[in-house]
Amino acid sequence: MVGTIAAILMAAPSPPVGDDRHFFIAITVDDLTGNAQLPPGMSRLEIADQYIRALRAHRVPDVYGFVNASKLQRDRDGGQVLASWRRASYLLGNHSYTHLNLNKAPSLEAWKADVLKDEQKIAQQMEGADWRYFRFPFLSAGKDKPQHDAAASFLKQQGYKIAEVSVSFNDWAYGNAYARCLAKGDEAAIDAMKRQYFRGVDDGIARMKELSLKTYGRMIPQVLLTHLSAWSAMTLPEVLTRLDAAGAQYVGLPQAQDDPAYVDGPWAGNQQVMERAARQARIDIDAIPRLQPIDNLKMLCR
Repeated sequence: MVGTIAAILMAAPSPPVGDDRHFFIAITVDDLTGNAQLPPGMSRLEIADQYIRALRAHRVPDVYGFVNASKLQRDRDGGQVLASWRRASYLLGNHSYTHLNLNKAPSLEAWKADVLKDEQKIAQQMEGADWRYFRFPFLSAGKDKPQHDAAASFLKQQGYKIAEVSVSFNDWAYGNAYARCLAKGDEAAIDAMKRQYFRGVDDGIARMKELSLKTYGRMIPQVLLTHLSAWSAMTLPEVLTRLDAAGAQYVGLPQAQDDPAYVDGPWAGNQQVMERAARQARIDIDAIPRLQPIDNLKMLCR
């Protein structure tokens, strides 16, 4: 098995791949119609439109937004968020109706029902376009191998492709703290959050490159996980600017996942694909620096 995995990792790719200066990356966005607490005076639609403007300014194509349709009951403008996303020619995928963690679901059948319940609103908005991409909430794709394989088999039977993640800057962790700090008017805390986050972006880009070269011997196309929150919308222009400076060339999720690195493996969809591949091939990546802890955000602006 290890030999087979190693052969896949080192396979010459058929889709475009990066060189020493450039790399391909797909931007994806989770938790539509909105992630994290809503700051005072903001709307979910305003946040989505801010996100869309940043993506367009950097000419990012074919962005998939992964929907939890239960949020349409919470957000009065949730339907407008999805409509605005589609007017921008961006795409929608399935993230389960209630963002249900497979590993903690009452049963596999309950999780399946949650996936299927998410489909109607997505299909209505996509009007014949390919919406059958599924991203596991929390990147949790099974508490054990039998559960994972049963879930993966169900998704395949339903015509889904699994949306992987190769890199994240932990933007999800900042959303609620940002809303609290805005409510308190604590600009000093927000400035400190920005400094911490953008250090993490720079560190994450460096780790992404080193991990790809260590694991695959080349720069594979990347898939960035972001979330539709006020924090992420505010910081996205700078994140994309830093990716540009690092050599990013933007592609859609299907193009990125055409690479052999994204061939479904024994734990497809579980956590991040490069770390998973390294573990499966018994490649030691412990020396590659990890992102700094973010636990301080939990108590910020309390």
